[in-house]
Parts: sequence; structure tokens; C-alpha cells
Amino acid sequence: MLREERQAKILEIIAKQEIETQEELCNALNQANYSVTQATVSRDIKSLHLFKIKGTQKRYRYSHLQQTDDVALPGKLRRLFKESVLSICSAGNLVVIKTLSGSASNAGLALDKLNYSEVVGTVAGDDTLFSACESAEAALMIVEKLNEIIK
Repeated sequence: MLREERQAKILEIIAKQEIETQEELCNALNQANYSVTQATVSRDIKSLHLFKIKGTQKRYRYSHLQQTDDVALPGKLRRLFKESVLSICSAGNLVVIKTLSGSASNAGLALDKLNYSEVVGTVAGDDTLFSACESAEAALMIVEKLNEIIK
């Protein structure tokens, strides 16, 4: 089984049903005759840049940004950011963003795609994202911009 085939099946599965956990995704793949382990699914999730959004039947579900959809990309990224961020504050020239557990990298992806010139770089952990800005004033301005997104 090729990795590309398996990953295409993952995208098909998450498009058709709400998958909330890696275990559920493993089960769905196994039912579709793809013998996988949780570690394989975890690597695929990272490789595909899957993220979780609010579901309708379950609390959260995996989703994927279509890289070719240039028109919808900003809206999707903004929605991803809004749904994963819990709080935003500044500390000197840093912007500290607290997120849902496991969502800091998703928020970081969205922040990076916003291309704010004042942001020098971002570093994501599990539930915290640090964004270094050019100055403390720039950090305050970024906090204001980001708070507008999550309103």
C-alpha cells in the first residue's frame, strides 16, 4: 500500500464522516482494508496538515485545507484560528496565544499565513503559540488584530 493511496483515503474518509480521534480514523481505515497503526495515522495527520474543527455530530472532527482553493483559504484559516484560540496577550515583544490542546500548530499555520510584517516568527507547542514581533508596540498591535479575528 502506497502512502499516497492511504492519505487519499484519509481525506476521503474525513470528507464523508466526522472523525474525532486517531483511533476512529484507524478503525475507519481498517474497515476500508488499510491495515494501519495509530503511529502511522499520527504521521499521516501531521503530513496532511489535518486540524480539528467543531463538528455537528461530535464535539470536534478532523478537517483539511484544500491548498488549491485560493479564494476560500483565508476564510478557512480565519475560522480555524477562531475555533482553536482561547486567549491572546502580549509579553514584551512576544504575542502569547493559548489554544485548545493540540491546536497551537494549527493556530500558528493560520498566523503565518496572515503574513503580518510585524511578526518575525512563531513557535508552537501543544496548546501555546509564541509569536515574536519587531517590538513591544508591534506585539500590542498584533494582539489587537488577532482579537478582532476571534470576536
